[in-house]
Amino acid sequence: MKNHPGQISLMDQNVPQPLPERLRPRTIDEIVGQRHLLGEGKVLRRIIEQDAVSSMIFWGPPGVGKTTLAGVIANQTRSAFINFSAVTSGIKEIRTVMQQAEENRRYGERTIVFVDEIHRFNKAQQDAFLPFVEKGSIILIGATTENPSFEINGALLSRCKVFVLKGLSEEDLVGLLRRAVESPQGFGDQKLCISGDILGMIARFSNGDARMALSTLEMAVLNGELEDGVTTVSAETVEQITQRKSLLYDKSGEEHYNLISALHKSMRNSDPDAAVYWLARMLEAGEDPLYVARRVVRFASEDVGLADPRALELAVAAYQACHFLGLPECNVHLTQAVVYLSLAPKSNAMEVAYLAARKDALEQLSEPVPLHIRNGVTGLMKNLGYGKGYQYAHDTEDKLTDMRCLPDSLLGKEYYRPTTQGLEGRFKDRLEAIKAWKRERGQGS
Repeated sequence: MKNHPGQISLMDQNVPQPLPERLRPRTIDEIVGQRHLLGEGKVLRRIIEQDAVSSMIFWGPPGVGKTTLAGVIANQTRSAFINFSAVTSGIKEIRTVMQQAEENRRYGERTIVFVDEIHRFNKAQQDAFLPFVEKGSIILIGATTENPSFEINGALLSRCKVFVLKGLSEEDLVGLLRRAVESPQGFGDQKLCISGDILGMIARFSNGDARMALSTLEMAVLNGELEDGVTTVSAETVEQITQRKSLLYDKSGEEHYNLISALHKSMRNSDPDAAVYWLARMLEAGEDPLYVARRVVRFASEDVGLADPRALELAVAAYQACHFLGLPECNVHLTQAVVYLSLAPKSNAMEVAYLAARKDALEQLSEPVPLHIRNGVTGLMKNLGYGKGYQYAHDTEDKLTDMRCLPDSLLGKEYYRPTTQGLEGRFKDRLEAIKAWKRERGQGS
């Protein structure tokens, strides 16, 4: 069941490998990027070079080298190496792997189990690894694109060192593409005409993803113009094979911010047609749908708020749909959210309230919490007056008290000023009734 990266079976020998696989690094020095982990003297480099590997999680976006790092460890470690996919494996396969690891241990051999997309395992599947990690039967290396804090069981995560891998820079990707053009494992044996500008275009399009960059280059070369034995790759060729005309859209540059601004302001101006157009411009240019979804969630509270409380629910549901499905399927979910938010009544009262409170909070950081709303959890605290005079609203007929909750220096401050838009009019009426009740009892805030 050992599966060493780069190992080819007899049946596979006549099948040409994709460019990303042909150029997959076999040593630390061949890896592009991740200098914060793999530079001279850096912790992960030392761990690999000293064969001191312990259980760890590689967390980072697609195409940044998580599987490659596992392959380098497989090539340089004195351990059995098992490559395991969370997409196609279940409890039965995990138990089979653990039995093999136990057998290896009896013969004095360590076993490294690499689990790609470990976040796809449910709690029961992750728990199946835990006892074997605890007693040292296996060294677990997991790869995930999701935040391990949320996707990996706490008990398992506490026994793993988390290494955060970063998206590759444009410079890193251009260097990788040049190597692909010049290397015998790439296109070094072909006569190829491709400019640095084209390589930069492919690098920008790939958004930090080495696999996408190499795959795009390979398709561009295969579809280039062949004349007199020379293959020429043009900008038009790259645009055609990606079916995206806006490859000059720089996700980290001005156009990125111009387009998200256009989307946001179109929704704010209740223009669903313009909003859907700018949404399509971003998605078809290769923008991360989760980035768009996060901005939509922000808009739901910043520009709609309590004028339509369901707006936030719908925006979060759209984010979850993008997370589950990805592109192209989730484009309709984002469209639904964008149209809904465009047509929803608008209120910026939430943002105005927070910014006003933030200003006071920053200017009065040392303002003490009033004693009567502190939590007196120990005898000393109670003796010091913590919680003394606290009024429990649920014990009253109106579910209201005249207890003051702001510091004395801020009494009378009003941060939330509801509008009359949509459902917020009801919240405005409720707030005015509460304030009138308190005024009758002599409480100003």
